[in-house]
Amino acid sequence: MTSELRLRPVRDDDLPAFFAHQQDVEANWMAAFGPADPADRSAFDAHWARIRADPRIVNRTVLVGDEVVGYVAAFPVDDRTEVSYWIDPRRWGRGHATAALAALLRELPQRPVRARAAKDNRASLAVLRKCGFVVVGEDSGYAAGRGRQVQEWVLELPAHGADQRDH
Repeated sequence: MTSELRLRPVRDDDLPAFFAHQQDVEANWMAAFGPADPADRSAFDAHWARIRADPRIVNRTVLVGDEVVGYVAAFPVDDRTEVSYWIDPRRWGRGHATAALAALLRELPQRPVRARAAKDNRASLAVLRKCGFVVVGEDSGYAAGRGRQVQEWVLELPAHGADQRDH
C-alpha cells in the first residue's frame, strides 16, 4: 500500500537505513550501476556528503509511515536532469518506487527528465514506464554491481503529457 508514502528532504539519521539497504547483493546486481564497494562506509559517507552539499541535486527520503524505505534523487548530467531511486529490497513489489518517483517528478518543474536502467532490469523499467518515461536511446557502461560492462536503456519523460498523469 502506497497511500502512506511521502517524501522529505534527506536527514543525517536516514543515512544508516540507506547504507543498510545497499548491502543487499541482489539489489546491487539488479541496479548494476551502484557503488564499487557497497560495504565501504567511508565511501558511502563521502558520496552522501558530496551530493547533499550540491544545491543542484534534489534528494528525498522515501517514507512509508515512519519507516525509511529508500530515496529518490534528481541531478544534473551535462545540460539535462536525470533521476534515480533506491528502495529497500524488502519493500520491492509494493509500488513504492513508482509512487516515490511520481512524487519527485511533481516537485520538478523541468522537462524533459532522463533516467537510465540496465536493459535486463525489468522492475526498474516498469517503474519508469508507469511514470511516463519512454526509451530514447541505448548506452553501456561499467557496472560495479556486476563487475562488467552492461547495456542500458536511456529513457526520457517528455516535455508534454506524461507529467499530467495521476499516480
